[in-house]
Order: sequence, then C-alpha cells, then structure tokens
Amino acid sequence: MANRDALRAFQSRLASRLQAARTSDVSASWLAVEAGDGKYLFPLGHAGEIFPWTPPQPVPYTEPWFLGVANLRGGLYGVVQLSTFATGRTPAAAAPAVEGVRAQSRLVALNELLEVNCALLIDRLVGLRGVEAFTDSRAPAADAPAWLGHAYIDAAGEQWQEINLQFLSQQSRFLSIGA
Repeated sequence: MANRDALRAFQSRLASRLQAARTSDVSASWLAVEAGDGKYLFPLGHAGEIFPWTPPQPVPYTEPWFLGVANLRGGLYGVVQLSTFATGRTPAAAAPAVEGVRAQSRLVALNELLEVNCALLIDRLVGLRGVEAFTDSRAPAADAPAWLGHAYIDAAGEQWQEINLQFLSQQSRFLSIGA
C-alpha cells in the first residue's frame, strides 16, 4: 500500500513538472521513459496525458504490438506496446502480465494536437530530461525510420533514443494495425 501511495505521489509530482515545463521556460525538453530494454525520450510537446496501466480490450487480427483499445478518461485509445513496435521483436512470453509486473507501467497518450487517439505502453517513467543531462549525441542512421531522432548518451554511458511522436503518428506502419 505504501508503494502505491509513493507511486501516486511520484506521478502527481511528474504531472505537475510536465505542466510547469510546458508553461514556463524550463530547460527540460523530453519525458524520459523505459520500455523493454530501451530507454526513450519523448518531446514534451508531443506527449500528452500519462495514465496508470489500464488493461486494454484486445482487438482480433491486429499486429502483435497493438494491444487493443482502452477507455482512458472517457476517450477510446488504441494501446501500442512501444518496446515491441520499436524493436520489431515480439516478446517471447505472450502471457498476460500480472498486476505486480505492471505496477510501474504507464500509458503515455500522444498529444491531442497530433489527432491520433493512441497511448504508448511504457514500463517505467524516469522523469524529465534536458540537453544538459547528456554528454554526447548521435544523428540517426541514414536508413533509420523517420520517427527516430538523435540518440543521446548520459553521464553513465546509457543511450537514450529520441522518438519524434509527431512523425511516428503519421507513419503508415504505425497507423496500419491489421495483421
């Protein structure tokens, strides 16, 4: 119970900081998240509301990365498992996740200005990051998808991949959920 309260408090603080970053001149540029083995950066202007894990209603005959649809605050959103979509690898165990495994999982909705009712399943929110949090950056490879931005390296040597959610929301592969 204490963990759940601490998690709610963290989410509330993060939501407050996201709102403050959008309305003030704060140096934070990205929402940092983890999904699968990857570490990702979402531009703050592209990310929308953050929701607790809500099991989606499965939709038959869809891609493995499309988990289904969920009612999030009265809106119907498609739920995409970011780790599976980004890597192209289907998780080995397709067993449903137990509540303990999903305790830190969140659904990050795309900003409503992108006009796509979609939420990305991430495993963990890390926080806000600005350029000053990184020591190096690399441009995406020439053959990389258009939605991949620069890769940033932090002081610990960890690589963080920027994902341009606006470009992602316009990709035909992302919009074509049918298997």
